[in-house]
Amino acid sequence: MYEERSGWVTFAAVLLLIGGTLNVIYGIAAIGNSNFFVHDAKYILSNLNTWGWITVLIGVIQLLAAGSLWRGGLFGRIFAIGAASLSAVGALLSIPAYPFWSLAIFALDIVIIHQIASHGTEGRGAAAESSVARDMTGMAESRQ
Repeated sequence: MYEERSGWVTFAAVLLLIGGTLNVIYGIAAIGNSNFFVHDAKYILSNLNTWGWITVLIGVIQLLAAGSLWRGGLFGRIFAIGAASLSAVGALLSIPAYPFWSLAIFALDIVIIHQIASHGTEGRGAAAESSVARDMTGMAESRQ
């Protein structure tokens, strides 16, 4: 049986895929001590090289979450929200390395979280309805 996906959740999955890819690229650049980053910045934890590895790890988690979200289901939505939240916190902690980029990634993660949380079950048919909604519908139909 064909299930039509919500366009907003698909949009969030694509954004998660893009954000994960960009985090992997920028993490590799930070590991390689690229001239793009501020080298003499003070970090909360360790140095630019460590933040590069953290960013690569977060990017890989985001890529896995995008695949899980693309498959659908509750686990995919929870995993994607968790990955976007982890990325948002990581972006705020890496502001000393690349301030404007970190704020852009943070905004992207907030959009992802909002779209999944508010439109996560749209287009999933009767299987996505909660048991409370089905019970309420059944009660309304039985009284008529």
